[in-house]
Amino acid sequence: MAADSQSGTNQLRLNSRRSYVVHPVDIETPPLTSPAPATPAVFREIKHFKKWVVWLIPAFVIINTIMFIITMYVNNCPKNSVSCIATFLGRFSFQPFKENPLLGPSSSTLQKMGALDVKKVVDDHQGWLLITCNWLHGGVFHLLANMLSLLVIGYRLEQEFGFVRIGLLYVISGLGGSLMSSLFIQSNISVGASGALFGLLGAMLSELVTNWTIYTSKFGALFTLLIIIAINLAVGILPHVDNFAHIGGFLSGFFLGFVFLIRPQFGWVNQRYSPPGYRSSEVKSKFKTYQCIFWILSLVILIVGFTVGLVMLLRGVDANEHCSWCHYLSCVPTSKWSCNSEPAYCSSTQTGDQLFLTCSSNGKNGTYTYPNASSSQIQGLCSQLCS
Repeated sequence: MAADSQSGTNQLRLNSRRSYVVHPVDIETPPLTSPAPATPAVFREIKHFKKWVVWLIPAFVIINTIMFIITMYVNNCPKNSVSCIATFLGRFSFQPFKENPLLGPSSSTLQKMGALDVKKVVDDHQGWLLITCNWLHGGVFHLLANMLSLLVIGYRLEQEFGFVRIGLLYVISGLGGSLMSSLFIQSNISVGASGALFGLLGAMLSELVTNWTIYTSKFGALFTLLIIIAINLAVGILPHVDNFAHIGGFLSGFFLGFVFLIRPQFGWVNQRYSPPGYRSSEVKSKFKTYQCIFWILSLVILIVGFTVGLVMLLRGVDANEHCSWCHYLSCVPTSKWSCNSEPAYCSSTQTGDQLFLTCSSNGKNGTYTYPNASSSQIQGLCSQLCS
C-alpha cells in the first residue's frame, strides 16, 4: 500500500520478565526463599497483520516471461515473414516495426496462442480466451512495462495480505478487464496483463478506504494513489492501447479490495490478543459498520456486474451501440494520431513466384517475390502495406 500501517508484524508480550539480584553479605542471615524463576517472555504474531513470504508475484512474472518466449518460438519470424528484426536471434527474432512496434510476434501468432478474439468467444464459445489473453504480451516493451509494474505493486500487497487473496484478486481482475474490453472493442484482438495490474491498483485504493482508521498520513497516501491511477488511465487514451481492459480491471479490483482486503479494527485485535489481567475498552464487533456495508455492496455489485457482462457478451452485444461516447475512453483522436484501429485486410493474387496485394483500407498495392506464401506470411505483408 502507498500508506504505512501503524502495525506491520504486531507482537504482544504476554508476560513481563524481571531480574532479581542478591548481594552476598558477611553476617549470618536467615535463609531466604529463592523467588520462582521468571517466566520467559512469550511473543505471539497477530495473524491479521502478519508479514507473508512473497512468492506468487515473482511466479507470475516468470510465467508471463516463459509464455512470451514460447510465443516467439511459435512465431518463427524468419520462416513466416519477409523481413525480421534482430535476425541473430533466429526463430526468436521480431516482426518488422511497421507490423509490431513493440518488438514482438505477429497478430496471427497471438491469436494461435490465445489472444482475446470476441468472434471466437461468441461464435465458437471459446470463453477461456478471456483468461489466456492476460498471460500473453504483444512485445518486449509491453512485457517489461507490465512485469516491472507487477513487481512494484504486487510485492507489497502479497506481503501484507498473502498469496491466496492477491492471487484471486489478480485473476478475477484480469477477467473483468477482458470482459469489458470484449464488450467495447470487438474488431481487434487484445493481450496483456494490464487489466489485472489495474485491478491491483484498484484494490490498493479500496483497501486504503475500508481500513482507513489504521493508517497514518492517510490523506497524503490517498492523494498520491489517485494521482498514480489518473496518470495510468490517461495513458490509455493513446491509440493501440486497450483502456477498456484497464477500466474493467480497475473497477473489478476496486470492489474486490473491499471484499478480500478488509482488516479488523485495532480495538478488537488488542482485546483478543491482550495478556491476562490487561484491561482494555470492550469492543464487540470485529469490523466497523462501514466496512461491513462496503463488503456487502461490493460483493453484490461484483456478482451482478460479471453476470450481466457475460450475458451481454455471449449474446453478441456491442456496448458502443448503447454508449455513443464511450469509445473516447480508450482513444481520443488528435492531429497527431488517428483512432482508427481496424484490422488490416488485403486482397491477394498469387501468380507463380509473384504475390500481389491490395490493402482494402488505403488502396495501396504491393508486389512481392514470395512463392507459395502462407496465410500468416500474407497477413504480415498486409499489415506492413496498410500501416
